[in-house]
Amino acid sequence: MTAEQSVPLAGHMLFRSRDLDEARDRVARVFCPHRLETIGRGSRLDARHHHYPGERLSLNYIDYGAKALIAPGELQDFFLLQIPLSGSAAIVNGTQDYCSHPGRAALLNPHLATRMIWDENCRQVLVWIERQALERFLAEQSGAPLRRPLTFLGGLDMTRPEGARLRRLVMHLVAEVDAGIPSIGTGGLMGRQIEAAVMAGLLEAAAHDQGDAADAGAALPRQVRRAEAFIMANLEQALALEDIARAAGVSMRGLQQGFRDHRDTTPMAFLRDARLERAHRDLQSAAPGCNVTAVALRWGFAHLGRFAQVYRARYGCSPGQTLNAARGAGFEG
Repeated sequence: MTAEQSVPLAGHMLFRSRDLDEARDRVARVFCPHRLETIGRGSRLDARHHHYPGERLSLNYIDYGAKALIAPGELQDFFLLQIPLSGSAAIVNGTQDYCSHPGRAALLNPHLATRMIWDENCRQVLVWIERQALERFLAEQSGAPLRRPLTFLGGLDMTRPEGARLRRLVMHLVAEVDAGIPSIGTGGLMGRQIEAAVMAGLLEAAAHDQGDAADAGAALPRQVRRAEAFIMANLEQALALEDIARAAGVSMRGLQQGFRDHRDTTPMAFLRDARLERAHRDLQSAAPGCNVTAVALRWGFAHLGRFAQVYRARYGCSPGQTLNAARGAGFEG
């Protein structure tokens, strides 16, 4: 095997270039618009990007061959796991500031601005994970919609058993692609299950702000689970507390007590948050003719000022800003 063939995902090269503008443009086609600069006098770029797509995640290999500043701002619609094979990188993601290296992967949150400096010998395998898919997976495991964006906390220790297992799984998938026998990206059930295993491994290995979510559903009383299932199946309908209690087979007072004790919220607040999440997804997808008013009304928010207020409190931006970004306004790092 030649040195060229030993590079991960060698049979799936998107480009190799010494031109900074070309490298920036080609990487942006897979990820997002970003600022890319080399650092240091005489620093010569030799960038390459290999890419293998799955359904809800993709496998990537990137090497810039030079010390580089990369500033994409907010990734918006994907999480990015960066596993250094060699070298190191300085990572800033929101207020989080740390160094990644072969023993510590970087995990970039899509709703926090990112800025990185990769050392000249930094070679990385990257796993692109669709944001909606990962957050939906976590919500399904917990049996309830997320009340806030999923936020990972700092880097991922690859020397701990959970991190080591995740790394082995990712590198095994890379090796399968290199051998011409990929498990993901084939459109089959097995591939989707393996992608789910990667997401499960990530949630297990990495610290995040919803660490109890995966275990929460199992301990819920039956009436609360019934109420939540009824709410999720009827989000576009006009629902009153009485309707939810009747569907759950419990009194309104008992239902409220159950939500307070086991969800630390009320049934109507749970309904509002679930509708807010659906509104957020609609604005992100930005179908032709989509506007904020139509989305708000569809999901039961008749008071547009109140909708904008609760939306900003949860997502850190206005509904209009989300819609503009989805229409291609983009950002500059």
